[in-house]
Amino acid sequence: MRIEKRLLRFITLTNWIIFCIVTTSGFILVPGPFAWGILAGGLIVTINFQLMYRSLKSALTPPHVANIRVVLGKYYLRFLASALIIYVLIADHYVNPLGLIIGLSVVVTSIFIATVNEIRRIIFKEAA
Repeated sequence: MRIEKRLLRFITLTNWIIFCIVTTSGFILVPGPFAWGILAGGLIVTINFQLMYRSLKSALTPPHVANIRVVLGKYYLRFLASALIIYVLIADHYVNPLGLIIGLSVVVTSIFIATVNEIRRIIFKEAA
């Protein structure tokens, strides 16, 4: 399997696992707006990640290579929609901002874990 597909599969799976663990822990340990913030942030970032993957896959797969302006336009629309949702969630006090930040870091955490895993794989492959 190519490294890109393996990494993408690992990151996607890890996103959902971390999202479920953190959200469940949030509702068990600190129910209320904090836990709802974790849930909302995790959903926002995970869905955005999936939409960006689909957008880039369709834009970069021949023979229908899309214009860069279309790809960037979709990216900025997603960004503005996410910013508006986050603004409403915080401004109307639906969620705790710290819980939202924890939820929004799900994808970053998954990418970090994937990077450490790849470095470990490379180091042990060279050692063998």
